[in-house]
Amino acid sequence: MSAAPRSEQQDIQALAKGGRTNVLGFALRLIGRIPFLFIAGRMYGAEALGRFAFALAIIELSAQLCTLGQKRGLAQELAREDAHPANVVGDAMLLSGALAAVLGVGFYLFPQPIFPSGEYSALDRLIPLALVPLTLTEIALSAQAYRFDVATSVRSRALVEPWVLSILAGLLWFVVPESGMILAYIGSVLAAAVVALLPVYRTYGLPRAWQPHPLRLGKLAIANLPLAVADVVEWGTRRLDLAILGIFASPATVGIYYVAQQIASLPQKFKSSFEPVLGPVITRNLKEKNYAAISKQVCQVGFWITAAQFGVALALGLPGRGVMGLTGPAFVAGTGALLALLAAEVIASAAVVSEAALIYVRRMLNMWISLATVAVQALASVGLIMAAQRLGLGEPFWAAGAAMGLLIALAFASLVKSVMLAAFLGQSTNPWRWSLLVAAAPAALVGWFFTRFMPEWAELAIGAPAILLTYLYVIWHKGFGPEDRMLFRRNVGT
Repeated sequence: MSAAPRSEQQDIQALAKGGRTNVLGFALRLIGRIPFLFIAGRMYGAEALGRFAFALAIIELSAQLCTLGQKRGLAQELAREDAHPANVVGDAMLLSGALAAVLGVGFYLFPQPIFPSGEYSALDRLIPLALVPLTLTEIALSAQAYRFDVATSVRSRALVEPWVLSILAGLLWFVVPESGMILAYIGSVLAAAVVALLPVYRTYGLPRAWQPHPLRLGKLAIANLPLAVADVVEWGTRRLDLAILGIFASPATVGIYYVAQQIASLPQKFKSSFEPVLGPVITRNLKEKNYAAISKQVCQVGFWITAAQFGVALALGLPGRGVMGLTGPAFVAGTGALLALLAAEVIASAAVVSEAALIYVRRMLNMWISLATVAVQALASVGLIMAAQRLGLGEPFWAAGAAMGLLIALAFASLVKSVMLAAFLGQSTNPWRWSLLVAAAPAALVGWFFTRFMPEWAELAIGAPAILLTYLYVIWHKGFGPEDRMLFRRNVGT
């Protein structure tokens, strides 16, 4: 009778280990991303940044499509006992890499979807080179996550990629200022791919007696279609707002919104390591029909993610004008959009953890909910932007409308997916705890004091850390129980 509890305890420990590693990854990514935003805003300018952001949205969306749902479907394939793991990884990389190569050639020959304004240089046109390494990196990190290796993801995505991007963008501005950001992006993606692929070789080795077969690979792609749609929708909701805004607003406003989006996406990274680690844990418990364990894990991880994102959102949002102003005076206009985007990431936590289980038990239902989420976002964002236009409000309000559309869509997804998963499990999946508001209240008071009475440098250098530390102190003492604190213990259970 004691084996099951020990197994569940080990699952929570594995999830906690992934969370600890991702806290480090968040800090590294924050430190690495800020220099790029400063360089992009101060040296390249909002208009150039807007064109860069739109091109990135198309390329990264295409890379998500090319993974064909294997970011999460790979866990199920690797769990099969009738195939060598290296061969499974090889099939996944061949299938997705080939599709990325074909799409990359298409974008190079016909660059209009990436640069709808028609403004691009011969060097800008090279951005499709990023597609294959982007796609292979996703597969590689998913393969490593199946073995509970989150450190590779941190090194690749939180350390190498943002720092190479920042350093190259700064250096290339002196050489090719019109194309420096795009060349820096290509360089950062290639560097991140190398860091991600080397551990895969060490972990899985080369395929053995491997005979790739187009028909088998095609069946794999069709089987993963619901996962592919879910992946694209989950990622696309974070880019659809920018794409919609780009239709209505000037490139400069799109550039300002991109900065707000990048800052707001920092707390989103907390969930990125939990997602792949949750996959193997959930699939094993599904085989055992241990629905109570799944419910417990979903609630536990959901609370960890929500608590972390709430704290970071307060620290970045309360001094929001100063945070946006770091990139340049023109970017302060995006403060409203920043606040809405930060709130959206907190609300999205329930959808993220619920989907981690739904994709294995209700694939098609999850897919249709995801597609409905996109529809809700498109209608809400367009509606709010057009309402702002009719009221004669400026483009910063259009940007805030696009962000509010995302918030509404993620709230819809969180509610529906949580209810659907709870109905299947027969257990609660709600990660919300009122102690979050108890911790937020004194943090908000600290934020009000610094933004009201202190100069901007003190507001950012002292106020933001003080807000976060106040929140963490209260949530630790008033909100965290023994299992919650496991996230911060390195040797638990040993």
